[in-house]
Amino acid sequence: MKRIALVPGIGVLTIGLLLVGCDSSSSGNDDGTSVVATSFYPLEEAASQVGGDLVTVENLTPPGVEPHDLELAPDDIETIANADVVVYLGGGFQPAVEDALAETEDAVTVDALDAVDIEPAPPGEAGEGLTVDPHVWLDPARFEQVVRAVAAGLSDADPANEATYGSNAEAYVAELAALDEEFRTGLSDCERTTIVTSHEAFGYLADAYGLTEVAITGLSPEAEPDAQRLAELLDLVEEQGVTTIFAEELVSPDVAETLADEAGVTVDVLDPLESLTDEQVEAGEDYVSVMQENLDRLRAALDCV
Repeated sequence: MKRIALVPGIGVLTIGLLLVGCDSSSSGNDDGTSVVATSFYPLEEAASQVGGDLVTVENLTPPGVEPHDLELAPDDIETIANADVVVYLGGGFQPAVEDALAETEDAVTVDALDAVDIEPAPPGEAGEGLTVDPHVWLDPARFEQVVRAVAAGLSDADPANEATYGSNAEAYVAELAALDEEFRTGLSDCERTTIVTSHEAFGYLADAYGLTEVAITGLSPEAEPDAQRLAELLDLVEEQGVTTIFAEELVSPDVAETLADEAGVTVDVLDPLESLTDEQVEAGEDYVSVMQENLDRLRAALDCV
């Protein structure tokens, strides 16, 4: 059975017509590569690094789009239906993708959360559909495990090239291990260890490197803080000598700027790497380079030596 999801504005009859011609025997490209559908940027990067020239990777979340809000278009449905491998992140992070996957049995599926140790969502986040903190890719050590899980999935779909996938994965894991060491060294001696962020995306990163994240909102970036929460954050910023409030690329900085103005501190960007912007794509940025920029901004904000 092919996976399918009800898409806003698309009726059942239309979906049925979309599936006619989504023949499982047509999986793979004419050039012989395996088709890999990934639900958002970090998984696209993992699949591209591991698969190399053996795969064609399709990212369901376009550049510059906040992946929590992803709704599947007809072309996305067809991409999932014709994929050899689907790499996604569960836990309620992208419900439209999980709904689509519940209807298919043909593709090899890889849920990145199955590869790592995860933390449950804080109380109240379940109302947003999240059952766990999904931001595992922001800890390079956890992302290494995701990369190895992707290699296993590609090998399952294409056993003849298992050795190549394994070799590619280990080469990329070595890059991630070096990045992990950069963070450990770079954040080992800092004047402060508390970071104030616009939403609770950096818990795994903070835990990995001895930092404490205090977020304006929870795991969902669309949530709005109330006046009491902002007052609590203002007190914390003043008490702990926080100099920087971190906003994000794809989320409005208004609340972060309001808090920073009240506290008399600056605003900088800490990128949760949920999607690259068009400008980042054009500049050739990738997971490692953006994470290195995050490290530089953390070091400056925390007065690290």
